[in-house]
Amino acid sequence: MNKNNKHNYEIRQAKTQDCQSLALLAARVWLDTYARDQVKPEYIEYANNTFTPTYFQSLLEQPDYQLLVSECDGVLQGFVLLNLTAHYQTADNGYEVEKLYIDRPFQGAGLGRALLNQVARQFGTPMWLYTWTENAANQFYRRLGAQQIGTLSFEAFGSTINNNVYKISL
Repeated sequence: MNKNNKHNYEIRQAKTQDCQSLALLAARVWLDTYARDQVKPEYIEYANNTFTPTYFQSLLEQPDYQLLVSECDGVLQGFVLLNLTAHYQTADNGYEVEKLYIDRPFQGAGLGRALLNQVARQFGTPMWLYTWTENAANQFYRRLGAQQIGTLSFEAFGSTINNNVYKISL
């Protein structure tokens, strides 16, 4: 158990019984991040169809994926999803942090840093991730000392989504 100035939390491996809460948490964080101006029907459809308990259960069953959660008194505050076999350009950039989601009430409490520190202890460094160029998380990654090593763009919801790619070596 970590004692923080605002919150107590435990970081642990996700379990099957977490999947329902993970689905709700992921959908809420995703919508908070990407539906800033308005919650369009296609955003709701994406979140509802992607972030399901079945999706998270399938991740728990895949050896190439690791899922750690931050929890306090039975409430999931955030999670980090790793894809241990995904590489950006070269294996020297490490494995991918596919998602680092912290629920809004717990943002700014050190949970993101704590989750990544735990990932580094368990799985080593470096690791890489990408984040939308307009995401406030870019400041967080820069404060961590993440090095921007590229960009990725893709089409979604009728727009081009531009992302920064970071390498993290905590």
